[in-house]
Amino acid sequence: MSLDALEQLTDALRRLPGIGRRSAERMAVKLASEPEKLAAQLCHALEVVRRDVRFCQHCGALTSSDRDPCAYCTDGNRDANVLCVVEDPADIQSIEETGTFHGRYHVLLGRISPLRGEGPNDIRLRALIKRVRTEGIQEVVLALNTDLEGEATARFIAALLHERGVVVTQPAYGIPAGSGVRFADVVTLERALTGRREV
Repeated sequence: MSLDALEQLTDALRRLPGIGRRSAERMAVKLASEPEKLAAQLCHALEVVRRDVRFCQHCGALTSSDRDPCAYCTDGNRDANVLCVVEDPADIQSIEETGTFHGRYHVLLGRISPLRGEGPNDIRLRALIKRVRTEGIQEVVLALNTDLEGEATARFIAALLHERGVVVTQPAYGIPAGSGVRFADVVTLERALTGRREV
């Protein structure tokens, strides 16, 4: 592997969330030093994910290509009247680990961020409004990150849903300001969801 190739790998790894320059460099060196073992295994796993994992066409959660709509959408035991809106598919797993939410999900795949040039048309907002209109949703839980952009997105969505007569709630206390669903521990998230408040 040339040094240019190592630099390209480092740059690619840096694009992953939570990976800084030093961590990316260490990962790149580790992969380069074990090409037949670790690198080959990683390449295979990435190829399988690329081929077999996709976003659910209905809710936006990650699912296998042979199960679309996903298990959350097709599970008849889930409460179809309550919809939990999250920014990222990883947030669903955090909420599921609490065992307290039994409704369905809607993944925005982003948030409104004027600084990054991302507006309402850049997230799955139209799909959310359509679901609320056609599925008879009675409550929408906005489980978005508690930073400025997450709060602004929540307020924007709440205003749209109030016009349609939908009850809009947010998880209550416990999620630190500037943090998000996937960073909260299970107990904190469980309490926040159980004591959710109307927006």
